[in-house]
Amino acid sequence: MALLVVLFSSFMDLVDATIVTVAAPAIARDMGAGDAQIQWTIAAYTLALGAGLITGGRLGDQLGRKRLFMIGLAGFMVTSALCALAVTPGMLIGMRAAQGLAAGIMVPQVFGVIRASFAPSERAKAFGAYGAVQGLASVAGPLLGGFLVEADLFDLGWRTIFWINVPISILALAVGAMVLPESRSAASTARLDLVGALLAASGILLLLLPIIQTETWGWTAASYALLAAGIILLTIFLAYERSLADRGGEPVFDPTLLKVRAFAIGLSASVLFFGGIGSFFLTLSVYLQLGTGRTAWETGLVILPYALGSIITSGVGVALAAKAGRALLITGSLTIAASQLMLLAVIRDGSDPGFWLLALGLFIGGLGLGLAAPILVNVALAGVPGRNAGAAGGVLSTVNQIGGSIGIAVLGTIFFAAVTGSTTGAPGLADYGDALSIVLVVTAVLYLVAGLVMLALPKSAAEHVDL
Repeated sequence: MALLVVLFSSFMDLVDATIVTVAAPAIARDMGAGDAQIQWTIAAYTLALGAGLITGGRLGDQLGRKRLFMIGLAGFMVTSALCALAVTPGMLIGMRAAQGLAAGIMVPQVFGVIRASFAPSERAKAFGAYGAVQGLASVAGPLLGGFLVEADLFDLGWRTIFWINVPISILALAVGAMVLPESRSAASTARLDLVGALLAASGILLLLLPIIQTETWGWTAASYALLAAGIILLTIFLAYERSLADRGGEPVFDPTLLKVRAFAIGLSASVLFFGGIGSFFLTLSVYLQLGTGRTAWETGLVILPYALGSIITSGVGVALAAKAGRALLITGSLTIAASQLMLLAVIRDGSDPGFWLLALGLFIGGLGLGLAAPILVNVALAGVPGRNAGAAGGVLSTVNQIGGSIGIAVLGTIFFAAVTGSTTGAPGLADYGDALSIVLVVTAVLYLVAGLVMLALPKSAAEHVDL
């Protein structure tokens, strides 16, 4: 029962990271949201989730993992309801950020709860179930989003994608209060590095703000000032973290980890790898709905082969990671690059390529994702000393989320600028196809470069690390 509670909650978080992508065009139509506001609706969640992960795990270690899990789950429920009740794009963006923070408190406790609930001999099965839920969520996200938007239950339209979290959360809270064990780490007694977490989140936000707002603001002196301020804040963040570590504190990011070659390379590979995923699915969903005229449900069906492909290979990737982790990562990254080029070939003539050609390219991309994504963190951690593995794993998980936010900011901005800049009237299929072609070329290059960077990673994966 404890496992079911944390798996249901993880399922909601994973689905929420993807479900909005399919619903984005409906949200834009209903609320009159601009392109930048749609980007923020998705990026705000992943950015806040990354910021929450920085401190969420350590809070659970100190204050109790069950307590923090329940607090995070309750916050996720409330913010989901507030997302559903949003009356302006700005309110929706703010509530999505709050929802991401709540998820950032909840998600790190999942591993601790599993560890406290199961004997060592049973943990592998429990973590395997968690991996299966990840695969299921990747399938359910686009399909559930498409179904709920099209079903228009109780005339609520896209708002049901958030309302559905409320009854599930209530059930999980009721059962969790009875069955979840409490656990904490006696070793983690240092004060929380809230200053470091705030500096990191603020610096990244200042970098993303002028990029996403390019279409609205243009590149003005204020835009460059924000970029400069973001760089300065991140520089101050690194200096502060180094100083805190020298004083014997526990920084959210210990800069000495960058001296570990495998970890530094792993960070670079993660930013490249995850930087292309969120932006690709956002722009693909917009292309399919506004460009080809598909419904949200039909869009979910087109994206489904990607999820199915990742499920097929993820089990193989995890099973072989201890022997051939680096080779699997490189193969996966190059396979995704090849799939992007295949999709480019079928959309570049400006016509609707049809379901099967799109499905084939997406299925191949999913095969690559399944090989690489589940094991990237553990391969990157193979060269990190055991005493630092937990902290390094948390940093890598955070970087994955931040990389996705940066990708949505940069590639989403390029896509929407290309759509509006390539026509004098209402954008047509050819305009959306040309814009998506740019994204496909850039992401193919990202995955090619990521594959080259991965050549410098350790040959095999580390043992499982609780993130």
